[in-house]
Amino acid sequence: MSKEESGGKPKGKSEGHSGGSGEKGHHKEGGGEKAHKEIKSPAPYFIGSSAAGILEIIIFHPIDTISKRLMSNTTTIFQQGEESKNNWSRFNKVIFKDSINKGFFGKWGSLFPGVSFGAAYKVLQRTYKFGCQPILNKYLEKPWGPTFKQYFGANGKDMLNATTGALVGMGEVVLLPLDVLKIKAQTNPDVLKGRGLIEICVKENIRLYRGTTWTMARNAPGSFALFGANSLVYTSVFGVKGPRDANAFQIAVGSLAGGVASIIVSSPLDVIKTRIQNKPFDDTRSGFRVVGDLMREEGVHAFFKGLTPKIGLIGPKLVFSFTIAQWLISRIEHFWEK
Repeated sequence: MSKEESGGKPKGKSEGHSGGSGEKGHHKEGGGEKAHKEIKSPAPYFIGSSAAGILEIIIFHPIDTISKRLMSNTTTIFQQGEESKNNWSRFNKVIFKDSINKGFFGKWGSLFPGVSFGAAYKVLQRTYKFGCQPILNKYLEKPWGPTFKQYFGANGKDMLNATTGALVGMGEVVLLPLDVLKIKAQTNPDVLKGRGLIEICVKENIRLYRGTTWTMARNAPGSFALFGANSLVYTSVFGVKGPRDANAFQIAVGSLAGGVASIIVSSPLDVIKTRIQNKPFDDTRSGFRVVGDLMREEGVHAFFKGLTPKIGLIGPKLVFSFTIAQWLISRIEHFWEK
């Protein structure tokens, strides 16, 4: 009897352990192993993020064109004392340029200049940023996670997400030539008329990487805020580890927080980057010279030109693509687990 009891107790204890908290602990370990293996198979990240980029360019390219043209405009559009009709006429001239007198579809079509550059850049950018950040984060989580937790406590995971986001953001400069050509096609198309892509790349060469330093300076804090705020919402507001454990609503709210934070933080440097990239190829002014001219001629408020349109128009674009990317990635991961 005592033998049965002694055999039964460990057995019962073992069963209780495996069926209770021990099972949960084992499940977490299993989930951790799967997460580690996913680093070796980046397909879910690249499929989800590239699909998000394709959908974004189809829906939001015209909005991006409007924002870039407003940021590149150096004149005052809405002037005090002027008739409303004249103010709106200047606004339409900035937005639609030479197509101002065309009909609705003509004006709409004028918002798609550089769509080939824009499509290539946006899809590659979203694939790179939204696909590589979670991979880099998981890769660094094991060696650096404890250090971040030691210094930042409960927000260590959020700070690691923000830091890997900043690193990935700075790496975006490899795509800078496509971004430069996209912006020029949107805001200064005359410099590209009659010139093929190969001719431009061969002749302009290193000038296509003009603004590299400013672009990295803009991308680092912007991506830091994007992924940091996104992670903070998951962990502190909803109490989940990330998009993989979140529902669609939670992913959307997290993306919204990250998107708005990113736009506000990066706005001043984004204006500088756009001005530098929008210059004619033969304009040799440095970034600091552009900043000086901007402050002298337009004032400090010029650093926030286009902020309202970006939050109201570009914000939804970033939130949309970030939400779609995270949602698709999490769905694909769940599907692959089955």
